[in-house]
Amino acid sequence: MRLRALLFAVMLAFAGHALAATGAIEPLPFKDHAQEVRFQKLTKQLRCLVCQNEDLADSNASLARDLRLEVFQLMQQGKTDAQIKQYLVARYSDFVLYDPPLQPGTWLLWFGPLAILLAGAAVVVVAIRRHNRGDGPLDDDTPAYGGQAANEPANTGDDW
Repeated sequence: MRLRALLFAVMLAFAGHALAATGAIEPLPFKDHAQEVRFQKLTKQLRCLVCQNEDLADSNASLARDLRLEVFQLMQQGKTDAQIKQYLVARYSDFVLYDPPLQPGTWLLWFGPLAILLAGAAVVVVAIRRHNRGDGPLDDDTPAYGGQAANEPANTGDDW
């Protein structure tokens, strides 16, 4: 009975620690609700540089917290969203934006998946055409159309 109580206490301690680690994002002193909405919208458009697949608004990484605070401070200084994004891009490159601009440096990012898809489709089409044409020489030992070679006896099923 004591062992169970000890195990339960240890599990509760671990659960409490896990919940504390995933705590909520710290509140910031916004002037009004409109500024808070603007902040949330802006941080949803920015990528966490540590997590890379999470936006700045949802990340709990320490760098994300610092960047959120920096965005907040820039907003307090009267900077527009475009100016804030420009500042972050100058500091961290276009990678900080979830929707990077279409420019020569990002063509692979924008068109790479489409190019891979089209190349895969071309390979499949070529393979199907070759298969349907029956390309490749047939030897005497090669079964034609899935049948048996000409010099093999037919299997009648009487081998039992």
